[in-house]
Amino acid sequence: MIDERVAALDWSALQGELNEHGVAHAAGVLRAQECREIAGLYELEEGFRSRVIMGRHGFGRGEYRYFSYPLPVIVQNLRASLYSRLADIANCWHALMDLDARFPHTHAAFLKRCHTAGQSQPTPLLLQYVPDDFNCLHQDIYGEHVFPLQAAILLSEPGRDFEGGEFVVTEQRPRMQSRVEVLQLSQGDLVIFAVRDRPAQGARGTYRVKHRHGVSRLRGGRRHMLGIIFHDALE
Repeated sequence: MIDERVAALDWSALQGELNEHGVAHAAGVLRAQECREIAGLYELEEGFRSRVIMGRHGFGRGEYRYFSYPLPVIVQNLRASLYSRLADIANCWHALMDLDARFPHTHAAFLKRCHTAGQSQPTPLLLQYVPDDFNCLHQDIYGEHVFPLQAAILLSEPGRDFEGGEFVVTEQRPRMQSRVEVLQLSQGDLVIFAVRDRPAQGARGTYRVKHRHGVSRLRGGRRHMLGIIFHDALE
């Protein structure tokens, strides 16, 4: 079912947004009940390899937990099906940026590459924010092998479950000030965005645009988000 929903997305439009802006948004990829079930995993002891308190590391305020393998079925299906649709975009970006790495069509093949290089720790995660929490602008780099796109799905409903906590993406072009994009997401919405760099066309050809992402201050309630990173982390 998840595979069918991902396949039914308007990938031509999503690719256009990613190429132009480095971020794309698709509404209602997960149902409300699915969102509640995934968010409910946060309080369980099993199923996670670690918990990170952001304030201890200068990442912001709030916390997140990395899933352990095996991933929950719905998370695994999302990760694999999204990767298969994004691999061609990733390969195009790398070609335009003169980067050597190319990505296989299946996520299993890419993970084999990561694991051979010692990147064997799963990176999908659940994030939780309460009032005054925020996530500083950052990039999710976990080792030598980096897939250039990642995804996130909002599991809570703005206005009902929380206030504030907008998803923020910044773009830094050479010799220019940063551009900021704030996405207004609803429960179950998917956002796909550049991990670090994307190609852009200029008067002198292709150049690299730097991206970072974060979350603005939560003004009330509780917010959960599912993060889907396609490369794994070093031990």
